[in-house]
Amino acid sequence: MKYMGSKNRIAKHILPLILKGRKEGQWYVEPFVGGANMIDKVNGNRIGADSNKYVANMWIELENGWVPNKDYTKKCYDFIKNNKEEFLHITGYVGINCSYSGKWFGGYAGIVKTKGGIRNYQSEAYRNTIKQVQNIKGIKFVHSSYEDLEIPNNSIIYCDPPYDNTTKYKDSFNHSEFWEWCREMAKKGHKVFISEYNAPNDFECVWQKEVKSSLSANGGVGGNKNSIEKLFIYKEVNNAI
Repeated sequence: MKYMGSKNRIAKHILPLILKGRKEGQWYVEPFVGGANMIDKVNGNRIGADSNKYVANMWIELENGWVPNKDYTKKCYDFIKNNKEEFLHITGYVGINCSYSGKWFGGYAGIVKTKGGIRNYQSEAYRNTIKQVQNIKGIKFVHSSYEDLEIPNNSIIYCDPPYDNTTKYKDSFNHSEFWEWCREMAKKGHKVFISEYNAPNDFECVWQKEVKSSLSANGGVGGNKNSIEKLFIYKEVNNAI
């Protein structure tokens, strides 16, 4: 699913690091599941949580067999944007898949004439979603903030939080509190991995790669910008990979 800040293109690089040494039955947990472009490539016990209740409900309903419309008109898009509580799962789908760059209600995306020809962004999003649904079966999707999420003991936790100093996603995000939570989770015995551009000094970068993204380290969204994607772990706990 196209999603602002999606890790779909780098999943093949970082998942082998994250899942290395995973034990049988060990839970893989994503507190910021977003477009589910990492967790859909993982097998076994999985939890995908999101603080955006609309996105969480979208995944729950898609997993349960709900099929979205192939196209939503601009009038329908605007109605859903202004009446988000009507159908939570539809709001979640439209807010992402009918918006530019997968940004939450970031402007209606329909049929557009581009340099490469006519593109139907919604049809592309629909096909990608239907294809992806095959890989989310068995995931426990929940609506929860990362702080309140119930995480099984000794889990592998992969965090893809809103990046600091980039375009805001939906709500404000306290980055200092997030990093402190990561420290606490690591000290409790979880293997914690975090995607970001930068991290506090007590976190170690274990992988990095320059990629083109709709986000950039100096702010902004849309288009293709070069940024250095990094994967971090907490230094002070034996969290070696």
